[in-house]
Amino acid sequence: MARKLDIRRHCPVKLPNGRTISITYINHPGAVIIASFLNEDTVVMMRQFRPALKKYIYELPAGTLDPHESIATCARRELLEETGLKAKKLAKIGSIYPVPGYSTEVIHVFKAEQLTQTEAQPEEYEVIEVVPMTKPQVRRLLAQGKFMDAKSICALVFCGWL
Repeated sequence: MARKLDIRRHCPVKLPNGRTISITYINHPGAVIIASFLNEDTVVMMRQFRPALKKYIYELPAGTLDPHESIATCARRELLEETGLKAKKLAKIGSIYPVPGYSTEVIHVFKAEQLTQTEAQPEEYEVIEVVPMTKPQVRRLLAQGKFMDAKSICALVFCGWL
């Protein structure tokens, strides 16, 4: 099910300098991203079709929190849905604001290890190819401008891969 955005329009905000302005922003429930490693040399990437961009992009498994869902539960759910993987070891390693100029979204970054393969359960709107990659392969895609997903790049920086 596609998630609806909560767009807040013309909201007054008092700035630290005393001025009041009106802003429009997206109130977001938060999200997770998971850097999952088959071993110390191989990360699980995805090649996913993004309808807004009308093309496939490389990224890590990620998704939006459901109401009343913990971030760890969301990370496990998204990893299973998008890749079919279950992680014996899952650890939060950071958080990022992906677009603080117009959204309240916080993405919680997880590292997953000791993985077992089951069957992926993608949402009906998700077109995903799971592509395990080595560090040189990921770096080559980045250098060639073929790996541009900011949240995934940040997650791999947290893991020391980039």
